[in-house]
Amino acid sequence: MEGDGGLRPWSHLLPSGVSADYRPPVGTLNALMAPGWVDHASRLAIEYYGEQWTYADLHARVAQTASALCARGIARGDVVALYLPNTNWQPVWFLAVLAAGATVVNLSPLDAPRELTHKMADSGARWLVSVDGDSYLSRVATLKQQFPDLVVVTCDDAMTPTGTVPDHAVRHADLVADHKGAQLPDVPVAPDDIALLQYTGGTTGLPKAAILSQRNIAAAVQSYSELFRGEPQFGPDQRALVYTPLFHIFGLTTSLLRRLSEGAGIYLRQRFDAAEALNLIHEKRITTFGGVPTMWIGLLQQPDLETKDLSSINYAISGGAPLPVAVARRVRELMGVNIRGGWGMTETSPVGINIPATLPPGKDGTVGIPVPGIDIQIVAADDPRRLLGPGERGELRVRGPSVTRGYWNRPEETRDAFVDGWLMTGDIGYMDDDGYFYIVDRKKDMIVSSGFNVYPVAIERAVHEHPSVVDVAVIGIPDPYRGEAAKAFVVLREGAAEFSLEELREFLADRLGRQEMPQQLEFRSALPRTAVGKTSRLELREQERDRHATTSN
Repeated sequence: MEGDGGLRPWSHLLPSGVSADYRPPVGTLNALMAPGWVDHASRLAIEYYGEQWTYADLHARVAQTASALCARGIARGDVVALYLPNTNWQPVWFLAVLAAGATVVNLSPLDAPRELTHKMADSGARWLVSVDGDSYLSRVATLKQQFPDLVVVTCDDAMTPTGTVPDHAVRHADLVADHKGAQLPDVPVAPDDIALLQYTGGTTGLPKAAILSQRNIAAAVQSYSELFRGEPQFGPDQRALVYTPLFHIFGLTTSLLRRLSEGAGIYLRQRFDAAEALNLIHEKRITTFGGVPTMWIGLLQQPDLETKDLSSINYAISGGAPLPVAVARRVRELMGVNIRGGWGMTETSPVGINIPATLPPGKDGTVGIPVPGIDIQIVAADDPRRLLGPGERGELRVRGPSVTRGYWNRPEETRDAFVDGWLMTGDIGYMDDDGYFYIVDRKKDMIVSSGFNVYPVAIERAVHEHPSVVDVAVIGIPDPYRGEAAKAFVVLREGAAEFSLEELREFLADRLGRQEMPQQLEFRSALPRTAVGKTSRLELREQERDRHATTSN
């Protein structure tokens, strides 16, 4: 595919001056971030609930923390676990660990105790960094009991209720006390050094960590910047409102590292609050905002929406679930921009496919075109070496400099994940004649009903069109006649009345094929979510299995 636009059918869809065969310069994330400390020293880097840090302030905190780590013996090959909410300490510690030449492993505040224990043991983390809130300290105390040699560091976070810091913990302020004014340590770091062990959500079993190198993440940041450099949302004058979790690869790369590399200002918040978000966009002239569909819906439902000026937004993003057409239309009316999104995965850091700023008619549902530096192909689901043509549904495979080299401590899963140098994504989709890509579903979520392949996402999109539906998830359930059948879990709009399965099927009659029709319907007040706000089909399947086991006994 190298350099051949004919083999990259989307090349003509890229912005003027952007090449489909762009390859980011080989380098480290540390080196990529370095110029910004000087070029943007006086600019706002992070605003966190009123606390403001310039790039010079952030650099000073990163440098003294990295210097303290080196003084305490942290070096190449060591792993430091970050158990942090969306706090301004997250960028400090992430960049400081990398500056010391070591590796970060991100833990989620929503991880269950078993998951925390697994990630700590599997990664071999020597240090654990957290905040001094009660809920965090109790989990940290349990981990300290399980891993007695663990060095625990606590940070004083403005938005986390302070608890009693145990004697075994080191306060961040004490750790760096002797390193005020320190410069970034002169530690040799190579492009292939491991920057991050990022655990995937996992659909079965315990999570596994994608190995992301300094080069992987630097390449992802550069690919995004290359794609967007001709757009208004590029550069140091941007103000990004960030609720996206920084412990997740999407938030880390797109909301934090990419924006810092361009000198932008980041308004960082812990939890989404629709009223707060609306006010911030209006008052701070925010230029970038994104989230899952429920966040956009919440924003549009604010009673004082019409009194706010949202025209400063030049980049709006949605992901994690289908976005109702009416929501996208209303955002366009209010902000003058199309809500964009795309496709990516932890293993790609997460650069992949992105929706262009403008789309021609008839492209509803597309996830866009590959980002420069990334190649995507569609291959047969049962033969990963058989390339499929436009319109044919198969599995996406991906390659590029941001793609992981494998999974930590998982040699067999690493071998299984790659075919001829391409990473098999497990996502089912197709490319149309023009070069736009569409994701139909996860390979593991696919339902086989009466011998037909049925894709939950297609059903969810159709059900979303029902005027009474605000949210929906579809899973496969056992069916004595069909083998598997689709079950829809529906959340109704406020004030909407429930409807019967028959009424739903009548509504879907001209939207879905017979084999795709839901065979069961259940109303929920809310759907289970993953740590990053995506609907958790895994949890729904587990609930169904438990219910079936109970009724069978």
